[in-house]
This record gives sequence, structure tokens and C-alpha cells, in this order.
Amino acid sequence: MGLSKKYRPIEVEQRLLEFWQEAGIYDFDVGGSGPVYSIDTPPPTVSGRLHLGHTYSYSHIDFLARFWRMKGYRVFFPMGFDDNGLPTERLVERTLDITARQVGRSEFVTKCLEVSEREEENYRSLWQRLGLSIDWRYTYRTIDQDSRRISQLSFIKLYTGGLAYHKDAPTIWCPECRTAIAQAELDDLERETEFITLEFRLEDGGVLPIATTRPELLPACVAVFIHPDDERFRDLEGRHVEVPLFGQKVPVLVDAGADPEKGTGVVMCCTFGDTADVEWWHTHNLPLRVAIERDGSLSEVAGEFSGLPVTEAKGRITKALQEVGRIIGRQPLTQSVRIHERCDTTVEYIVSQQWFVRVLEHKQALLDAGERVNWHPAHMGARYRSWVENLNWDWCISRQRYFGVPFPVWYCVECGAVKLPAEEHLPVDPLEQLPDGPCACGGEEFNPEGDVMDTWATSSLSPQIGGRWLEDVELYNSIFPMSLRPQAHEIIRTWAFYTIVKSHFHFDMLPWKDAAISGWGLAPEGAGKISKSRGGGPMSPEEMLDRYSADAVRYWAASTGLGKDSVISEEKIQSGARLSTKLWNVARFSHRFLDEHGVSAKRPPLAVSDRWILSRLQRLIHQSTEYLINYDYAAAKSEIEIFFWRDLSDNYLEMCKLRLYEEVSSGALWTLHTVLETILRLFAPFLPYVTEEIYRALFAQSDTESVHLAQWPIVDDALIDEAAERAGEAMVCIATAVRRFKTLNKLHLGEELERLQVATEDDILGRALFAAAPGIRSVTRSKRLEITNQLAEGLELIEDDGTIVVGVSIGPQVGSTEGGDHD
Repeated sequence: MGLSKKYRPIEVEQRLLEFWQEAGIYDFDVGGSGPVYSIDTPPPTVSGRLHLGHTYSYSHIDFLARFWRMKGYRVFFPMGFDDNGLPTERLVERTLDITARQVGRSEFVTKCLEVSEREEENYRSLWQRLGLSIDWRYTYRTIDQDSRRISQLSFIKLYTGGLAYHKDAPTIWCPECRTAIAQAELDDLERETEFITLEFRLEDGGVLPIATTRPELLPACVAVFIHPDDERFRDLEGRHVEVPLFGQKVPVLVDAGADPEKGTGVVMCCTFGDTADVEWWHTHNLPLRVAIERDGSLSEVAGEFSGLPVTEAKGRITKALQEVGRIIGRQPLTQSVRIHERCDTTVEYIVSQQWFVRVLEHKQALLDAGERVNWHPAHMGARYRSWVENLNWDWCISRQRYFGVPFPVWYCVECGAVKLPAEEHLPVDPLEQLPDGPCACGGEEFNPEGDVMDTWATSSLSPQIGGRWLEDVELYNSIFPMSLRPQAHEIIRTWAFYTIVKSHFHFDMLPWKDAAISGWGLAPEGAGKISKSRGGGPMSPEEMLDRYSADAVRYWAASTGLGKDSVISEEKIQSGARLSTKLWNVARFSHRFLDEHGVSAKRPPLAVSDRWILSRLQRLIHQSTEYLINYDYAAAKSEIEIFFWRDLSDNYLEMCKLRLYEEVSSGALWTLHTVLETILRLFAPFLPYVTEEIYRALFAQSDTESVHLAQWPIVDDALIDEAAERAGEAMVCIATAVRRFKTLNKLHLGEELERLQVATEDDILGRALFAAAPGIRSVTRSKRLEITNQLAEGLELIEDDGTIVVGVSIGPQVGSTEGGDHD
């Protein structure tokens, strides 16, 4: 089987995809021998179209999977789809222009299942086209039967272990999504607003000025605070002031949390405007005045403003304050507010009944767990640590939505107790099923829990779901704890943290040894992070794959290391396509000689150029292996690529051409075979398609053999030759000088030189160059080559690096010294 004149990636990719699947190249062997390398693959959230940022980060995972597989590990590389929560609901709402309130819960859930299943097929198609070496037999959905069973069992274990609780408590609330959310789902947004200084009145008629950005919260004001060291207001402690417009009398209290430098130094406490209000409400046992409803409108305590959306109410109340003369001043302000990351809506803080997991009292244990993870890059560990140290809330896991894993809970009508199902009956839907017996009090009537779990409550169990914890003990025991958690840096606070939480509570161990944290693929021209839910960026991955090939897109992804963002570069993708084409052409050139003349089974005598590139190859194997072991795939790819272009393509092939065309050197053939076969294996994790196609055409011994199951190259110490490397680098220096000379003189690089002289005072190097004369003549296209210790007069000096001096003559000359071995 030969290689066609032109590489056609679209045709090759489809054919190899079928071969890999049919031959089971990436199948995990549960009962096999050898170590296991298991990957806790990120299940992409089903919230919109996949974009090039996803091909960027998921390629990183595949580089590592392919490397460890070739290192002899049994690689467990599953794929999941995170489709059980709010992001999928919002996708359905956008796609079908419906809401659950319009069509009913049952119909809406059906639509969620249909849309998510369709999107997941699109995701799967893209991942396969990209060449991810996934074992598709181990595919899961976080809404499927096993995922729901595992998630509900986790909840039951947390609840019965005292780690989950149900409580009326201040909750972070999204008025747009109409659900509670967790602290980890918040982002910050800067916006322009104003400080409005209001006139609060004391009992004696005096005025206390207080500045606020949220006059709409005046009906919820329950106290005002001053700092204990602020002498301006020290005599006001314990007195009361009247809230403007709404009239309630509230106490003046002292707390160190009041900032004397902010506004007027006096701060309103409203239930609730922010986390400081929540803390003061708890600490000072303040009354509760709920001003904002779940839909983001003002409540009855707002009087004539009740029912108005917050934004409209703010304007109306400000106008009313102005009309009654209670505004002292207004000042523009740039303010940072907390928003829901899913919809960019400013969040509110309301009291509601929610399910929580206790994390605050376990901070130190969770910090210690984070210290035992090997973070790649290492500084990502600081992000985890900072997140845990700054937690202020227990983990709220309940959501007032529809498409999710139900809480397996009923409440006894008689006594209010929680009723749980037996583990063997999981999963259950309490809205559709009844408990299997009476309450402990004897009561037989129950109210079902209508909330669903936060999607992170399920995806935090991805090692258990992917490893089939409850249905395949042999598999699970072989892959858990997992070797690697690959993920993006922005979800360290969610997915990484919550997975560590669950693994700590359920198994008292880390869920994985290493965490590889990818950066973002950024849209060009500073457009920032690309988002599925916001359209997927300017270039679709399918477009780039069709235009340039999967290997080319993967090449771009391999150009930036872990933890670093990368602007999507069509230029780099084009460079990847050129690399694939060059690799193909080098293989075609080599194959004509290897196929016609064959290769010696034993190592034949080798020329200096042979020994040079073989020694360089051993250095490359060592360095690239070390890089990949340490998760630096970008440095490994760079080293392999430099060797391929500089050492092999630009120089060695030119050095050995005369020996191939004129003498058919067995040493050159053996070297070419060794180097090409090795470079294919080194490139294989990054460029899986073109390397497979060449390997199967030139080196495979059977129809089912694959480069991706070949052994990762190992260093042959017998081929390390420092003297040959020194001579080889001198040959490269000579070749580079000659190319530069020809270019400057507008000569074709293939044009012959009449005379080339190389001078060196280093006798050892001189003898090595004399032995390498055929290679030098070949790479420089020189008719006559002279190796001497002093450059002759009349030659044009083109190189002098202190070790060698190179001179050249284009015109006819006489008297040359040729030499060298021809093996």
C-alpha cells in the first residue's frame, strides 16, 4: 500500500474513524494487564452549539490520553453529557420559544429530553471528527437512569449522615431563572449607577444622611449601622431613625463591618441587598422585611410600589423621594454587582426553603484535600484554595426548576418528617410515585418534594457515573480514584470543588491524582471567551475542520500549554495543515527508497550524518517524554516539530540524497526508516489522522495494526553520539550559510556550487567533517568540497562562527579535496 500524491484529509478522516471504531482501537480492557490511566472527562453542558474553544480544551485531554496509551497504560476515556439542569432548560426555552409555565412540567421535560438528545448527537459527531480517542461504550447522560440513581443515593447518604439539611434561609436568588443558585454560580459585572444620599430623620428632628445605590430596598430597611470608631456618629448608637418615604423606625447599631469611608459612613441594612445584610441580620437578630418577590418584583411592604419590577421601582421611588425633598445629593458611581453566570441577571437575596450541603464547617479538610491534588499548572491550586477560604455559604443544591434529578424525598403531612425511599428502589420521582410505607409516626399522607437538584450535585459524581459505581464493581474498582481530572479554570470553584466535596464525604479520599486545567479559546480581536449559550463565536469548528482538517485544528490547540488562554488563530491552523502536508511529502519521498530497496534488519555502518540525526532523535525522545509526563504537551509538540522541520526535512534528507540516489546506502535507508517511524509515533498524539495513514501504509504489519497502539519511543543509549552531534550541528551551520548565500545572490537553492571550502582549527572536528563530506556536498549541492584548517584566498566568506569558517566560489576552480565515508 502506497501513499497518494496528495494528502486528502476529509477522505482519510472518515475512513480512519470507521477503522478505529470497528477495530476497537480505543477500547478499555477491564480485565487486562498493565497499569490503568483513567480520565474523569468533562461532560459538556448541553446549553448550545459547541465552539472552537471546546476543540481547544478537549484536544488537550486527548493528547494526554494518546500518550499514556502508547506508554502501555490501559486508558479509560469515557464521555458524558451534562444535560439535567438549568442550562439545558434555558437552551430549550431559547430554541423552542416556550417556558415550562406555558406548556406544563411534563411537556417541558419531554422537550428537554428531545432537544438535549439531538444536541448530544451533534456533540458526539464533532468529538469523533476531532479524533478524540474516547471509548464510546462508556457514554452517559447526567439525566439517565444510572446517573439519577447515583445522584439520589449520594443525597440520601449525605442527609442520613447529617451533611445535608433543609432550611428556611437567606438564599442567592435569580429572578430571571426563578431559582435559588449557589455562590459558585455568581459572576461580577461592573455597571454605571449613582450614590443617592437620603435624609433619614432622628426622633428629635435631626437629619442623618445615608447614601445608597438601591433606594428600592428602603421598604426592607431594618437597621442602620455605624463603625464603632467613627466619632462623627458615636452619640447616635441606640437611637432610632425614620426611613424616608416608608416611615418605619429602625435602630442605629454599631458594627465593624460598616465602612466609614463609603458614602456618608452610615450604612442601611435591608433584608436583603447583599451578603453583608445577611450577616448583620444573623448577628444582630434583626427582623425580616421581605421587599423583593421571587419574580423580581416588589412585595406588599413596598406599598404603592408593590408589584413593580425592581428596575422600574427604583426609578419611581427615586422620583418620589425627590418630590418630598428627601434627596440630599446624587453622585455617579461605577459599581460591581453580582450576577447569575447563566443569564447575566443581577441576583437578589431572599429567604426561601432550600436544601444545603454543609461545607463551611469542613473548610479545613477541603483545603487539605486541595493541597494533595497535583495541579497542572501548579498555580491553579491557589485558585482552589482562595475559593474555599472565601466561602460564605453552605452549598445550596436545590433548584426551583423542572428538568433535573428529583430529590428522593416526601414530607409526612402528619408530623412533617422527611421520608426517604429504600436504596434498592432508586431512582424515584416523588411527584409520580408514593413512598413504600407509612411514616414512623404512622402517617400515610405525604407531600412530595417538588424541587430538583442543582446540576453540579450530579456532575460532581462524574467519577462514579462514568465508572459505573453501582453496576460494574470490577470496572469501578479498576479506575477509581481516577488518574486525571481535566477541566477549565473557571469551574475550579464548581466542578473541581464539588467533586472533591463529594469524594471526601462519601469515600474519604481524593477523586483523582492530577488536575489538568485548560485555558479558554478566545475569539479573535479581543472578543473574549466564547460561550455556547451566546452563539459559539465567529468560526464554527465544523468549518475549520472542513477547511483545514482535524489535525490542523489540533495543532493550534497544542500550541499553548495548560492554564493559558489562546486566541483562535486561523494562521496557526493553516500552519498545522502545512505540517501535515509536509509530513506526508517526507513520507512519500522516503517510501520510494524504503519500498524499493528494503531495510536491513541489523544496524548497518552509519555515516556521520546518520549518527548525528539518530543521536538527536534520542535527545528528542527523552525531552518530549519528560514534557508529556509533566503535562506540558505544548513544549513536547514544539520540540518534535522543530526536529522534524530543521533536522529531518531541511537538513538530513538533503544530506542523504546523494547516498540514496547514487549509492543506495544501507545506512541511510536504515536511518531514514528509524527516524520516520519514530517521528510518526511522536507526532501521533497531536496529529492522529495523518500519522495513522502513513504508519499503516509504510510500517504496519497487519490490517488491524495502529500507530496509536504502538509503543511510545524509548531512548536507545547506544545511539547517543556527542561527537556526531557536534559534527552534525557544524554541517547544519554550513548548510544554513550556503542557503543564505544563495538567497542573497538570487540563486536557486538547488543550484550547484563549483567550490565550497570549510576551515577549522579543531582537528577533531575537521576529521569529522572530512568523514561527513558526502553529506555536506549533498546538502549544499557542491561539486567540490575542501576541508582545511585555513580559508584560502579568493573565496567569498559566508560564515565564521569561531569554530568553522566557510567560503564559497561560484565560478570554475581547480584543486579540491574530497573525502568521507560512504558506508
